[in-house]
Amino acid sequence: MSACWAIARREWASFFRTPTGWVVTALLCALGGAIVALTTFSPGAAASLRGFFDAAEWLLLPVVPAVSMKLLSEEHRTGTIDLIIGSPASVPSLILGKYLGGLLTLLTMLAPTLVYPAVLWAVADPAPDVGPLVSGYLSLVLLGAVYLAVGLAASAAASSQTLAFLATLFVLLAWLVLPSLRVEQLPEWLDEARRAVVLRPRVRLFARGAVPISDVVFLVVAAGWALTVAAGIHAVRRVR
Repeated sequence: MSACWAIARREWASFFRTPTGWVVTALLCALGGAIVALTTFSPGAAASLRGFFDAAEWLLLPVVPAVSMKLLSEEHRTGTIDLIIGSPASVPSLILGKYLGGLLTLLTMLAPTLVYPAVLWAVADPAPDVGPLVSGYLSLVLLGAVYLAVGLAASAAASSQTLAFLATLFVLLAWLVLPSLRVEQLPEWLDEARRAVVLRPRVRLFARGAVPISDVVFLVVAAGWALTVAAGIHAVRRVR
């Protein structure tokens, strides 16, 4: 466990030692601020951050791949992957450490967005409900955790940050768009599978203050599955 936390702290610190970390954080805050300005602080808009949370899956789409792309692919680029493969750290410890480091990075990047509910709370009359704010941020964290796990799997398979970024972006975009498409005369079992993996309705329920346990379980299982894939890819590379 100590090795896992050491890896996590190193990943978190290394991200913010480079200009990329601050640029990506600024991008997240700028996109989030624009969404809040258009959906919350426009004339006649309701005193809530529903528009901000409704856009969570798109808001995180360009951001999370930028966090995850270097987690393992950078080790391939610099050649330090050989040291990692030869280290005594187990595959689960390495993958979990990289993942926790990315998750801590994402949470740090989301922290400045707390100014949005703070400002809303200060100027809105009546004050916004706390429930939708809490559940909305829970959806950001859970969705970000899923995106990050997918990105870690892509980073484990890719040999460069660019490939890892593009692969993560492609997979996430396909996941967001394809299950939402309605195809006529689709077999019933396939249509049920399509509805089971769709993301947008799940995220929008959180934005309205609901926290369905089934959706929480789905997102946790999805992240766990992607982490298992990442561990499998790394294990294969380790024995080569």
